[in-house]
Amino acid sequence: MSTTGPIRRVSVLSTGSVQIRPDHVAATWKPMMLWLMTSRTWTPPRPINLFVIEHRDGLVLFDTGQDRATITDPDYFPSGLTGWFYSRTAKADIAEDQTLTAGLKRLGYDSSDVGSAIVSHLHQDHIGGLAEIHGANIHISQTEWDTIAEPRAELNGVMRNHIDLPGLTWTRVSPEPTVDQTLQPFAASHDLFGDGSLVLIPTPGHTPGSMSLIVRQPGQPSLAMVGDLTYATDLLECGHVPGSGSRGQLRQTTAMMNELRKSLGDLVVLASHDPNAAAELDKAVSG
Repeated sequence: MSTTGPIRRVSVLSTGSVQIRPDHVAATWKPMMLWLMTSRTWTPPRPINLFVIEHRDGLVLFDTGQDRATITDPDYFPSGLTGWFYSRTAKADIAEDQTLTAGLKRLGYDSSDVGSAIVSHLHQDHIGGLAEIHGANIHISQTEWDTIAEPRAELNGVMRNHIDLPGLTWTRVSPEPTVDQTLQPFAASHDLFGDGSLVLIPTPGHTPGSMSLIVRQPGQPSLAMVGDLTYATDLLECGHVPGSGSRGQLRQTTAMMNELRKSLGDLVVLASHDPNAAAELDKAVSG
Protein backbone atom coordinates (compact mmCIF):
# COMPACT_ATOMS: atom_id res chain seq x y z
CA MET A 1 0.00 0.00 0.00
CA SER A 2 0.97 3.66 -0.20
CA THR A 3 3.39 4.83 2.46
CA THR A 4 1.90 8.37 2.51
CA GLY A 5 -0.81 7.40 4.99
CA PRO A 6 -0.90 5.71 8.40
CA ILE A 7 -1.21 2.17 6.99
CA ARG A 8 1.93 0.45 5.75
CA ARG A 9 0.54 -2.92 4.72
CA VAL A 10 -2.63 -5.02 4.78
CA SER A 11 -2.36 -8.82 4.62
CA VAL A 12 -4.68 -11.79 4.76
CA LEU A 13 -4.00 -14.92 6.80
CA SER A 14 -5.99 -18.12 6.76
CA THR A 15 -6.28 -20.37 9.81
CA GLY A 16 -7.25 -23.39 7.75
CA SER A 17 -10.42 -24.11 5.81
CA VAL A 18 -14.02 -24.93 6.57
CA GLN A 19 -16.85 -26.72 4.81
CA ILE A 20 -20.39 -25.55 5.48
CA ARG A 21 -23.83 -26.33 4.14
CA PRO A 22 -24.88 -24.84 0.78
CA ASP A 23 -27.93 -23.24 2.45
CA HIS A 24 -25.52 -21.54 4.85
CA VAL A 25 -23.71 -19.76 2.02
CA ALA A 26 -26.86 -18.51 0.28
CA ALA A 27 -30.29 -18.63 1.91
CA THR A 28 -33.08 -20.65 0.32
CA TRP A 29 -36.70 -20.96 1.41
CA LYS A 30 -35.65 -23.37 4.15
CA PRO A 31 -35.47 -22.14 7.75
CA MET A 32 -32.02 -22.62 9.28
CA MET A 33 -33.09 -25.42 11.62
CA LEU A 34 -34.55 -27.38 8.69
CA TRP A 35 -31.47 -27.21 6.46
CA LEU A 36 -29.18 -27.77 9.42
CA MET A 37 -30.94 -31.00 10.33
CA THR A 38 -31.58 -32.37 6.84
CA SER A 39 -28.70 -31.28 4.60
CA ARG A 40 -26.49 -34.10 3.35
CA THR A 41 -23.97 -32.05 1.39
CA TRP A 42 -21.06 -29.77 2.20
CA THR A 43 -19.52 -26.93 0.22
CA PRO A 44 -15.97 -27.24 -1.09
CA PRO A 45 -13.43 -26.00 1.50
CA ARG A 46 -13.55 -22.25 2.10
CA PRO A 47 -10.82 -20.24 3.86
CA ILE A 48 -11.03 -19.08 7.47
CA ASN A 49 -9.62 -15.62 6.84
CA LEU A 50 -8.40 -12.91 9.16
CA PHE A 51 -6.73 -9.65 8.19
CA VAL A 52 -3.55 -8.03 9.47
CA ILE A 53 -3.18 -4.25 9.27
CA GLU A 54 0.18 -2.64 9.90
CA HIS A 55 -0.78 0.81 11.20
CA ARG A 56 1.58 3.46 12.55
CA ASP A 57 -0.20 3.19 15.91
CA GLY A 58 0.30 -0.56 16.13
CA LEU A 59 -0.45 -3.93 14.57
CA VAL A 60 -4.20 -4.50 14.17
CA LEU A 61 -6.12 -7.71 13.46
CA PHE A 62 -9.58 -7.97 12.01
CA ASP A 63 -10.78 -11.25 13.53
CA THR A 64 -8.43 -13.89 14.93
CA GLY A 65 -9.33 -17.06 13.01
CA GLN A 66 -10.16 -20.49 14.36
CA ASP A 67 -8.38 -22.36 17.11
CA ARG A 68 -6.78 -25.65 16.04
CA ALA A 69 -8.16 -27.10 19.27
CA THR A 70 -11.57 -27.16 17.56
CA ILE A 71 -10.38 -30.23 15.67
CA THR A 72 -7.93 -31.72 18.21
CA ASP A 73 -9.74 -31.27 21.53
CA PRO A 74 -12.85 -33.45 21.87
CA ASP A 75 -14.08 -31.23 24.71
CA TYR A 76 -13.80 -27.91 22.84
CA PHE A 77 -17.46 -27.84 21.82
CA PRO A 78 -20.46 -28.35 24.11
CA SER A 79 -21.74 -31.86 24.56
CA GLY A 80 -25.20 -33.23 23.94
CA LEU A 81 -27.70 -31.76 21.50
CA THR A 82 -25.90 -28.40 21.31
CA GLY A 83 -22.66 -30.12 20.34
CA TRP A 84 -24.51 -32.10 17.69
CA PHE A 85 -25.73 -28.87 16.11
CA TYR A 86 -22.13 -27.59 15.96
CA SER A 87 -21.06 -30.76 14.18
CA ARG A 88 -23.86 -30.31 11.66
CA THR A 89 -22.95 -26.68 10.96
CA ALA A 90 -19.31 -26.87 9.88
CA LYS A 91 -16.25 -29.07 9.63
CA ALA A 92 -12.79 -27.52 9.63
CA ASP A 93 -9.33 -28.58 8.53
CA ILE A 94 -6.49 -26.72 10.28
CA ALA A 95 -2.88 -27.79 9.83
CA GLU A 96 -0.23 -27.28 12.53
CA ASP A 97 1.28 -24.36 10.60
CA GLN A 98 -2.08 -22.59 10.15
CA THR A 99 -2.42 -21.08 13.60
CA LEU A 100 -2.59 -17.32 14.07
CA THR A 101 0.87 -17.28 15.64
CA ALA A 102 2.38 -19.22 12.72
CA GLY A 103 0.77 -16.90 10.20
CA LEU A 104 2.02 -13.79 11.97
CA LYS A 105 5.51 -15.28 12.06
CA ARG A 106 5.45 -15.63 8.27
CA LEU A 107 4.74 -11.89 8.09
CA GLY A 108 7.67 -11.17 10.38
CA TYR A 109 5.69 -10.66 13.60
CA ASP A 110 5.19 -12.30 16.95
CA SER A 111 1.75 -12.66 18.49
CA SER A 112 2.92 -10.25 21.22
CA ASP A 113 3.27 -7.54 18.56
CA VAL A 114 -0.51 -7.31 18.12
CA GLY A 115 -1.72 -4.10 19.73
CA SER A 116 -5.40 -4.26 18.79
CA ALA A 117 -7.82 -6.86 17.48
CA ILE A 118 -11.32 -6.24 16.15
CA VAL A 119 -13.72 -9.15 16.50
CA SER A 120 -16.46 -8.94 13.89
CA HIS A 121 -18.62 -11.33 15.91
CA LEU A 122 -18.19 -14.05 18.52
CA HIS A 123 -18.45 -17.33 16.58
CA GLN A 124 -15.60 -19.79 17.07
CA ASP A 125 -14.01 -19.23 13.65
CA HIS A 126 -13.46 -15.56 14.47
CA ILE A 127 -12.31 -15.70 18.12
CA GLY A 128 -9.98 -18.70 17.92
CA GLY A 129 -6.74 -16.75 18.25
CA LEU A 130 -7.70 -14.71 21.33
CA ALA A 131 -5.61 -16.88 23.64
CA GLU A 132 -2.53 -16.13 21.51
CA ILE A 133 -2.74 -12.31 21.81
CA HIS A 134 -3.02 -11.65 25.55
CA GLY A 135 -1.46 -8.18 25.32
CA ALA A 136 -3.87 -6.84 22.72
CA ASN A 137 -6.87 -4.56 23.18
CA ILE A 138 -9.87 -6.49 21.87
CA HIS A 139 -12.63 -4.41 20.27
CA ILE A 140 -16.14 -5.83 20.12
CA SER A 141 -19.51 -4.17 19.71
CA GLN A 142 -21.44 -3.77 22.95
CA THR A 143 -24.44 -5.40 21.28
CA GLU A 144 -22.39 -8.46 20.36
CA TRP A 145 -20.82 -8.67 23.81
CA ASP A 146 -24.28 -8.69 25.38
CA THR A 147 -25.13 -11.92 23.52
CA ILE A 148 -22.72 -13.83 25.78
CA ALA A 149 -25.24 -13.57 28.63
CA GLU A 150 -28.23 -14.77 26.62
CA PRO A 151 -29.80 -18.06 27.82
CA ARG A 152 -29.21 -19.82 24.48
CA ALA A 153 -25.79 -18.30 23.78
CA GLU A 154 -24.02 -21.62 23.12
CA LEU A 155 -26.80 -22.83 20.83
CA ASN A 156 -26.34 -19.56 18.89
CA GLY A 157 -22.61 -20.19 18.45
CA VAL A 158 -21.26 -18.14 21.38
CA MET A 159 -19.08 -20.10 23.81
CA ARG A 160 -18.09 -17.86 26.73
CA ASN A 161 -15.35 -20.21 27.98
CA HIS A 162 -13.40 -19.56 24.74
CA ILE A 163 -14.09 -15.81 24.70
CA ASP A 164 -13.94 -14.25 28.17
CA LEU A 165 -10.38 -15.39 28.82
CA PRO A 166 -8.08 -14.27 31.65
CA GLY A 167 -5.62 -11.52 30.72
CA LEU A 168 -7.60 -10.06 27.81
CA THR A 169 -8.50 -6.37 27.67
CA TRP A 170 -11.89 -5.78 26.06
CA THR A 171 -13.16 -2.50 24.63
CA ARG A 172 -16.93 -2.55 24.03
CA VAL A 173 -17.74 -0.36 21.06
CA SER A 174 -21.02 1.53 20.64
CA PRO A 175 -20.90 3.29 17.25
CA GLU A 176 -21.95 6.94 17.44
CA PRO A 177 -23.79 9.06 14.85
CA THR A 178 -21.37 10.20 12.16
CA VAL A 179 -21.24 13.24 9.91
CA ASP A 180 -18.90 11.45 7.49
CA GLN A 181 -20.89 11.53 4.26
CA THR A 182 -18.55 9.04 2.59
CA LEU A 183 -19.95 6.34 4.87
CA GLN A 184 -23.58 6.88 3.84
CA PRO A 185 -25.99 5.10 4.15
CA PHE A 186 -24.30 4.02 7.39
CA ALA A 187 -25.18 6.69 9.93
CA ALA A 188 -23.08 5.45 12.86
CA SER A 189 -19.40 4.57 13.14
CA HIS A 190 -16.41 4.28 15.45
CA ASP A 191 -13.01 5.62 14.35
CA LEU A 192 -10.45 3.25 15.87
CA PHE A 193 -7.48 5.65 15.97
CA GLY A 194 -9.19 8.96 15.22
CA ASP A 195 -7.41 9.41 11.88
CA GLY A 196 -10.15 8.09 9.56
CA SER A 197 -8.09 5.15 8.34
CA LEU A 198 -9.83 2.36 10.31
CA VAL A 199 -13.55 2.92 10.84
CA LEU A 200 -15.95 0.41 12.35
CA ILE A 201 -19.57 0.30 11.20
CA PRO A 202 -22.46 -1.81 12.53
CA THR A 203 -23.50 -4.54 10.09
CA PRO A 204 -26.02 -6.68 12.00
CA GLY A 205 -27.75 -9.69 10.57
CA HIS A 206 -25.48 -12.70 10.83
CA THR A 207 -25.38 -11.88 14.54
CA PRO A 208 -27.06 -8.97 16.35
CA GLY A 209 -23.80 -7.09 16.94
CA SER A 210 -21.71 -7.91 13.88
CA MET A 211 -19.31 -5.13 12.85
CA SER A 212 -17.38 -4.44 9.66
CA LEU A 213 -14.19 -2.44 9.20
CA ILE A 214 -13.65 0.19 6.53
CA VAL A 215 -9.94 0.61 5.74
CA ARG A 216 -8.99 3.87 3.99
CA GLN A 217 -5.61 4.87 2.63
CA PRO A 218 -4.79 7.82 0.31
CA GLY A 219 -4.41 6.74 -3.31
CA GLN A 220 -5.76 3.23 -2.68
CA PRO A 221 -9.20 1.64 -3.03
CA SER A 222 -11.10 1.50 0.25
CA LEU A 223 -11.49 -1.94 1.80
CA ALA A 224 -14.55 -3.30 3.61
CA MET A 225 -13.78 -6.26 5.86
CA VAL A 226 -17.27 -7.63 6.44
CA GLY A 227 -16.90 -10.83 8.44
CA ASP A 228 -19.82 -13.13 7.62
CA LEU A 229 -22.16 -10.53 6.16
CA THR A 230 -21.62 -12.50 2.96
CA TYR A 231 -19.64 -15.56 1.92
CA ALA A 232 -18.68 -14.22 -1.52
CA THR A 233 -18.62 -10.77 -3.10
CA ASP A 234 -20.65 -11.84 -6.11
CA LEU A 235 -23.42 -13.08 -3.80
CA LEU A 236 -23.46 -9.74 -1.99
CA GLU A 237 -23.62 -7.81 -5.26
CA CYS A 238 -26.65 -9.87 -6.31
CA GLY A 239 -28.35 -9.26 -2.98
CA HIS A 240 -28.16 -12.88 -1.82
CA VAL A 241 -27.81 -13.30 1.94
CA PRO A 242 -26.48 -16.15 4.06
CA GLY A 243 -28.85 -18.69 5.56
CA SER A 244 -27.65 -18.13 9.12
CA GLY A 245 -28.91 -15.16 11.14
CA SER A 246 -31.76 -12.70 10.79
CA ARG A 247 -32.61 -12.67 7.10
CA GLY A 248 -34.50 -9.39 7.40
CA GLN A 249 -31.51 -7.65 8.96
CA LEU A 250 -29.14 -9.33 6.52
CA ARG A 251 -31.12 -8.05 3.55
CA GLN A 252 -31.16 -4.52 4.96
CA THR A 253 -27.45 -4.49 5.79
CA THR A 254 -26.55 -6.07 2.45
CA ALA A 255 -28.49 -3.35 0.62
CA MET A 256 -26.66 -0.71 2.65
CA MET A 257 -23.27 -2.23 1.89
CA ASN A 258 -24.11 -2.36 -1.80
CA GLU A 259 -25.16 1.30 -1.67
CA LEU A 260 -21.83 2.19 -0.03
CA ARG A 261 -19.98 0.11 -2.60
CA LYS A 262 -21.68 1.95 -5.46
CA SER A 263 -21.19 5.40 -3.95
CA LEU A 264 -17.47 4.84 -3.42
CA GLY A 265 -16.98 3.15 -6.76
CA ASP A 266 -13.79 1.29 -5.86
CA LEU A 267 -14.73 -0.31 -2.52
CA VAL A 268 -13.25 -3.80 -2.23
CA VAL A 269 -15.38 -6.14 -0.10
CA LEU A 270 -13.41 -8.80 1.79
CA ALA A 271 -15.43 -11.59 3.40
CA SER A 272 -14.03 -14.01 5.94
CA HIS A 273 -14.86 -17.15 3.96
CA ASP A 274 -14.65 -15.88 0.38
CA PRO A 275 -12.19 -18.03 -1.63
CA ASN A 276 -11.41 -14.95 -3.75
CA ALA A 277 -10.67 -12.59 -0.84
CA ALA A 278 -6.88 -13.03 -0.91
CA ALA A 279 -6.71 -12.35 -4.65
CA GLU A 280 -9.03 -9.34 -4.35
CA LEU A 281 -6.91 -7.87 -1.56
CA ASP A 282 -3.70 -8.44 -3.48
CA LYS A 283 -5.15 -6.68 -6.53
CA ALA A 284 -6.37 -3.76 -4.43
CA VAL A 285 -3.13 -3.11 -2.54
CA SER A 286 -0.75 -3.72 -5.45
CA GLY A 287 -2.59 -1.74 -8.10
